[in-house]
Amino acid sequence: MERVAIVVLNWNGIADTLDCIDSLRQQTYKPFTIVIVDNGSNDNSCDLLDNYNRGHDNSIQIIHNTKNLGFTGGVNTGIKWAIKNGYDYVALFNNDAIADKKWLQELVDAIKSKEIGITTGLLLLGDGKEIDCTGEQYSNWGLPFPRDRNHKKNKASSGGLVFGASGGASLYKIKMLNEIGLFDESFFAYYEDVDISFRAQLAGWKVAYTPKAIAYHKQGATADKISGFAVYQTFKNLPLLYIKNVPRGLLFQVGIRIKFAYWLMFAKAIIKGDGVSAMKGMSMSIVLAIRKLGERHSIQNNKKVTTEYIQNILWKDLPPEQTGLRKLRRFFTGKC
Repeated sequence: MERVAIVVLNWNGIADTLDCIDSLRQQTYKPFTIVIVDNGSNDNSCDLLDNYNRGHDNSIQIIHNTKNLGFTGGVNTGIKWAIKNGYDYVALFNNDAIADKKWLQELVDAIKSKEIGITTGLLLLGDGKEIDCTGEQYSNWGLPFPRDRNHKKNKASSGGLVFGASGGASLYKIKMLNEIGLFDESFFAYYEDVDISFRAQLAGWKVAYTPKAIAYHKQGATADKISGFAVYQTFKNLPLLYIKNVPRGLLFQVGIRIKFAYWLMFAKAIIKGDGVSAMKGMSMSIVLAIRKLGERHSIQNNKKVTTEYIQNILWKDLPPEQTGLRKLRRFFTGKC
């Protein structure tokens, strides 16, 4: 059987992490190793993780980072360990989530096809009644969003191919990662999972969703610890995602929309008192855009699918939660 490393990132969230590990140890699929990456915690996480591990077998591997490398740098630490040790797949799982005992088995079953590089499942909110996401989507407005968020559980999409997978509870083929690269550490956090899914799609890999792989997520438990964090990362990473991945034939039509949406979001951030974080994120996005031009060239030169294919898998409208943009569009065009 294929070997799986399940990477769980911990940063000052040991209570959630221990509950998470307990759920992962109950997985029906074998063999797997739980790789806990402590991302420079400054609480008692390291001691408690080491004490926890003494009471269990070698199915748990603990790695201590000396500083917080963000979500991307943290999970890359675990992925590199998995590659070095010859694993076939690596799963990412949020430390503030709980896995159904068949979660991993269902993801492995869904990734067997040669063309599938990533599989994702039904991620529910903690109470199990509403949906966190059923994969990720990227709209022709340059705005990513989680599919089916806040829908009732019984309204979850049926299984099939999707644009992208949530980094909070998904499975990745090591073969694919060796081809397209790991998570882009410039993102630090937010939209890094859409970026790697976009790169996979461009390279000819597919992303599959199965509603049978179920997990439960405490939404925002980590990001809420840092004031202005989400705003800064959003304004930094949205342009980066667009610049790296959108094919040349779609640059104008997506670009003109994302520019409009971005500035409207900036105005809203100022009104809400988040203008400083938004401005810092915007400034850093300019720096990163310049740095990433060479990487964009490489990604696009290695594209194995047509621009028409990418256009067909984009969401053909504003993301569902963009009510402000919809109202503004209705005012100018009459279109809802």
